[in-house]
Amino acid sequence: MADALALIDDLFFLAKVHETAKHIGVTLETSATGEQLLKAAAASPAALILVDLNARQGALDAVEQLCAATVPGHPRRVIAFLSHVQTDLAERARAAGCSDVMPRSKFTQNLPEILRGAKL
Repeated sequence: MADALALIDDLFFLAKVHETAKHIGVTLETSATGEQLLKAAAASPAALILVDLNARQGALDAVEQLCAATVPGHPRRVIAFLSHVQTDLAERARAAGCSDVMPRSKFTQNLPEILRGAKL
C-alpha cells in the first residue's frame, strides 16, 4: 500500500521524486496518465496525491475528479505543480480544489517536506 500517489510522466523528474521518497521512507506509487492516477486513487487510501499539471494526458481532469470525490473523514491532499508562468492553469487547479498549487521549483525545493506529509 502506497503512502502517496503521483502523476508524473517526466522520467528524469520521476526518478528524482522516487529517490527522495525512498530516502525518507515514503512509499510512492506513480502513474503516467490521469486515468491511471484515478484508478490508483480509487484503490488506495493514500492521503497525499502529487500531480504534475504538465503531464501530457489528463492531469487537470484527474485533479478535478479527485477533488470532487473527497470522502468525508478521509481527507486527501492534492498538491499540483507546474511551470511558474502558467498562471491560468494554476488558477484552474486551485478552483478545482487542489490543496496547494506551486511552481515546479518550489515543489522541488520542498519535496522532502511535502512527501513527509504523506505519513501524517
